[in-house]
Amino acid sequence: MAAASPTKKLKVAHRNQPRNPTIFAPFRTLGLVSPTPVPFTALPLGKTTFQITTSVGQCLHTYDLRRGLNLLFITRPQTPALITASVAWKERVLAAWGGEGGLQEPGVWIFQRGRKCGELEIPNHLREPFKQLIVFGSWIVGRCLTRIEVWKSANYEHYTTITPSISNGSTEATLSGGVCNMPTFLNKVLVGKRDGSVDIWNVNTGKLIYTMSPPDLFSGAVTSIQPTTAISLVAIARIGGSICIHDIQTDRTIMKLNTQSCHNTNITSISFRTDGHGAGEDGHSSGLMATAGNGGSDVTIWDLHKGGQAVGVLHGAHNPPSSVHGGVAGGISKVEFLPGQDVMVTSGLDNALKTWIFDAHSLAPVPRILHSRSGHAAPVTVLSFLPTNSEGADATGKWILSAGKDHSLWGWSIRKDGQSGELSQGAIRKKAKKLGLLGAGLGIDSSASLDDLKAPEIICFAYSMNRDGGMGAAPAAGGIWANVGSKKGASDGSGSGLTGWESIVTGHRGDKYARTWFWGRKRAGRWAFETTDGTEVTSVAVSSCGTFALIGSAGGSISMFNLQSGLLRQRFPAPLNPAQAKKMKLEQLDSSPLSANTPCFKPGTGKHRKAVTGLLVDPLNRKVISCGIEGKVKFWDFHSGVLQDEIDWSPMVAITAARYYRPSDLIAFSCDDLSIRVIDLETKKLVRELWGCLGQINDFCFSNDGRWIIAASMDSVIRVWDLPTTHLINAFQVESPCTALAFSETGEYLATAHADSVGINLWNNRTLFAHVPTRKIGDEEIMPATLPTTSGERGQGLLSAILDETNKGMAGEDDFLVDQSTPDIDTINNDLLTLSLIPKARWQTLLHLQTIKARNKPTEPPKGPKKAPFFLPSLSNSIQESTALSNGISRSSKDEHALSRFSRPNFSSSTRSEFTTHLGAFAKQQQHRDPEPILASLSTLAPSAADSAIRTLADVEEMTAFVQALTVRLRQRRDYELIQTWMSVFLRCHGDVVVGQDDEDEEGKEALRQSLRDWRQEQGREGKRLDELVGYCSGVAGWLRSTR
Repeated sequence: MAAASPTKKLKVAHRNQPRNPTIFAPFRTLGLVSPTPVPFTALPLGKTTFQITTSVGQCLHTYDLRRGLNLLFITRPQTPALITASVAWKERVLAAWGGEGGLQEPGVWIFQRGRKCGELEIPNHLREPFKQLIVFGSWIVGRCLTRIEVWKSANYEHYTTITPSISNGSTEATLSGGVCNMPTFLNKVLVGKRDGSVDIWNVNTGKLIYTMSPPDLFSGAVTSIQPTTAISLVAIARIGGSICIHDIQTDRTIMKLNTQSCHNTNITSISFRTDGHGAGEDGHSSGLMATAGNGGSDVTIWDLHKGGQAVGVLHGAHNPPSSVHGGVAGGISKVEFLPGQDVMVTSGLDNALKTWIFDAHSLAPVPRILHSRSGHAAPVTVLSFLPTNSEGADATGKWILSAGKDHSLWGWSIRKDGQSGELSQGAIRKKAKKLGLLGAGLGIDSSASLDDLKAPEIICFAYSMNRDGGMGAAPAAGGIWANVGSKKGASDGSGSGLTGWESIVTGHRGDKYARTWFWGRKRAGRWAFETTDGTEVTSVAVSSCGTFALIGSAGGSISMFNLQSGLLRQRFPAPLNPAQAKKMKLEQLDSSPLSANTPCFKPGTGKHRKAVTGLLVDPLNRKVISCGIEGKVKFWDFHSGVLQDEIDWSPMVAITAARYYRPSDLIAFSCDDLSIRVIDLETKKLVRELWGCLGQINDFCFSNDGRWIIAASMDSVIRVWDLPTTHLINAFQVESPCTALAFSETGEYLATAHADSVGINLWNNRTLFAHVPTRKIGDEEIMPATLPTTSGERGQGLLSAILDETNKGMAGEDDFLVDQSTPDIDTINNDLLTLSLIPKARWQTLLHLQTIKARNKPTEPPKGPKKAPFFLPSLSNSIQESTALSNGISRSSKDEHALSRFSRPNFSSSTRSEFTTHLGAFAKQQQHRDPEPILASLSTLAPSAADSAIRTLADVEEMTAFVQALTVRLRQRRDYELIQTWMSVFLRCHGDVVVGQDDEDEEGKEALRQSLRDWRQEQGREGKRLDELVGYCSGVAGWLRSTR
């Protein structure tokens, strides 16, 4: 059988198994509060505060109400599957997970202060998810789709299984409306079913006590069930929005509420106020009820006195659900009054958790907002790290700016989660009240979201913090986003000149206005800049000085505005005055065919014919660079607005985006042919083309040092190219397409946003603290990667990534994939001069060993104290011994050069015998003499041992063999600095033997001298060649650095 080719790559098994990328390690996820339909759970902590726990997928977040919903705990470890239900109980939180689709066994874990402290025993063959958990008395009850599981809360042991049935005998999804326990009813639970009936079960005996039938045959399935503040009364909601108050002792409906006027969806959450206030004519009676549904955005407040009536509707508590796939998530998952408090808590699918308070002396039945904790309600589309802010340079890399499909602009703090927040767009709720969306009337259609009153979806933004005034920036006294394009005269910017002005400019989908924002004040700015041709904004840019904002439109126009005054300052191309227009017309009439073919950019010409997709300004405000869909890159003069040069890639290529790396003046363009082209701003030449993406390029960026370009495409792969070599050095596939990415200026983090998530994922740059191979890879080596998590469990911090042993496994796997034909030092081209792998300190110590020994010798013998304390032993004997030792050292130092080298004691007999054995074998070789054993043995010795081995060479024959071995090694052009060191030590130790005139063994000495002549000739030849190479390289480098 033929041998395998040395260039064949070995494939690693389990290629589809997710693993960490080579360069980036998952760290954690930002921006998740309550993105799942799992309801929150609240628990009183003493008499001062409440802890509210939400689900964010596979872990739980616990917030402290007293501290303004400050994040306290994140549970670890993560559950093996998505959490389906949770409940808080006695400082513990129970989380049910798994079972979806019947493919995985479910489980229930118990957490305390964020750490797992136990789990419930799950019965065999259970393949249903838990939809609800409740704890009462000594029982833990979990509701599945068709059965109810019961555990003992004392030891977490499984007690029994209850299997209700419906009237038609079907067992498929029998349970639909949840379970609850009634106060004062021992061991009893109420179970809502799909046929509209409610069962009462005794969990201790596992027997059915009673079944309450639906009020009529047309009643739908039970959607929610909740006990009231009155004994034996329970509120039952069914499909269609009907709610009835039922007495379970008499099986009689006490009250039936008509919800059609205020709810267009099913009621899925009911809660009662328990502090004894809010209801009745004077507002000091109990009986206040709140209802909400996962299909709407409103919370209805009911007064159950005098037959029950809706007294108010909290419109727009959360976003309504979007009918568009991938749009803004919405709907209320749960509403709950905190026990004994006038505070109501709501959570929604819009990734928000809110608390509302009822004012004691207010006549308004609708509560006001108390606290809010939220994030993006739709996937993030634009992402960037802010370089710095008004707090100074220490904040570099601390903040992330993001925009999503939910019409919001957010600032995220990497260091402290509580500092993150949305940039305000003004009094949205106040504006909604003026439009009637948040009025007290119950007949208003509230299907419109508050997000509809915000600015349209942000598709691009630009920023510069050099003029940002921080919290002291001048407020927008004249209102936010004033359209100054139609105003005549200059605007007063004296106030902002002292305190700073806006630092962020955004472009919006389908809107012809670009809007400004204050970053320091975290709010909307004063100006809304209109495009000069009236078409929508497609790209924006801000100059490095922070004074000018540039707006590109879908019609190809480019306008420049002053951020301080809000006035239009320039157009690209600049409009012609009458004299320039007349002169240009005459030149066109007089132009010859030869001059017509010569490129010439006249004032007023060069406008983009199609949408402007990228705008850039150089750091010195000399050039403006623009690119468009038509495939052209244009270079404009910043001050005059005249086109200076252009690069035409049309009609084969359309440019979709541009990124600028200022330190190197490199500009990268993403094109519709799935390539990234890089040009040099100084020479205006194409310098690199990067290929490899198999789908549309969603976003890309430079690394902080400009060496890499990272790109995300629609094939769900994130690729990293090495810019100097154009090699693809890393690529990993994620679960869903990456829609936006950014690289921090400190080089620590890569931030990514994905199409199926509202969070922002952070990845650590492993090259900062570990050696990472950056070789060229192929498409077959793209591996699936595990995304970061909000708990950071799968991620790696800077220290953990260094110490984590899994990195070694990753490195081993990468080495296993490395091309087996990669040459090592022994197979490098013989024309190259190589250095040794010996540490520099070792051979430098050997070269200066005598100096080091002389420096370390004691200058004088130690002296004893004049008067020692009585309790210390006498040191006279020790002093005498030390004095004698010192005298011996001095005497041996004086007689060192007088001793013959052949009569010196053998300091290392074992080393000398091994070393001389290799020397003897080398001397006997006549052809193909190999010095490797000699030099390998000598290179492994410590500096002092190597010095002794060279110093104690026994006779002239060993010296000759040693010099010849060094000459052969020098001829091989290897270990250059080590060979020079050994020869220097040899000549220093045995120079007198070489030049001596002793008649004994004159023939051997002549052979030694001839070997040294051969060494000197080889050394001169190699030194001359090395000088020529160094001179040539230094000359080329000097020419490249010169300005000529």
